[in-house]
Amino acid sequence: MHTNQFEFEPIKKDSLVVELTKRLLDYIFSGSIQPGEKLPTERQLQDALNVGRSSIREAIKVLNVLGIIEVRQGDGTYLKKLDSGFLLESIEWGLLLGERNLIDIIEARKVIEVSIVKLAAERGTEEEIKELWTILESLKESSTEEFVEIDVAFHLKLAEMARNTVFRSIFLSIQSLLRTWIKLVMKDVTDTNFSYTDHLNIYLAVSKKDPEGAMAAMEAHMDDASRRLMEVMNEKERGK
Repeated sequence: MHTNQFEFEPIKKDSLVVELTKRLLDYIFSGSIQPGEKLPTERQLQDALNVGRSSIREAIKVLNVLGIIEVRQGDGTYLKKLDSGFLLESIEWGLLLGERNLIDIIEARKVIEVSIVKLAAERGTEEEIKELWTILESLKESSTEEFVEIDVAFHLKLAEMARNTVFRSIFLSIQSLLRTWIKLVMKDVTDTNFSYTDHLNIYLAVSKKDPEGAMAAMEAHMDDASRRLMEVMNEKERGK
């Protein structure tokens, strides 16, 4: 890779590691480097970004932990082959990449889930509706620890009922995001009834084959889940 293939503007913010990580991600996603290719050296990044070597190493460490790059001792740092879902493996990236990134993720999930539930209400069979009810009942009786997987199973069943391979594939790719999202929201919760009620309203609309009602119920659920997630994230940020 030639050194003249990348350019950066100097960083002036105090939070160097966060800003460096964001800048490196922007560089990666710009298409300037392809999976399997070598990233600029620490010295090249240091000169281009006008920051210390230790800050560069910390940012590289973050990307390595997140599974985006591979550090080969004595050889250099390489961009890993990335699948469509890797960016969403941890909702905690919202803290790392900033509030705008978190809001984008929330908006995207809402659009996906509302579209899925509309098709599920239109296309779901009676047998599938019974299966959805079974999952819902398990949700009601679950512990907080069990809640996460059952919650994800409920949304996955809706994706299957939608009978759209693209939506199902998208949903499968964001399972990690859902798990982390739900874990964060439910971490300190002792009563899960509020979430059960949201899922019950979704089920009732789907069971009546009411697409509009299902979409409204899902929107309400997404709005509530998003609000709770933002509250958790804001608390985390204040606690730093």
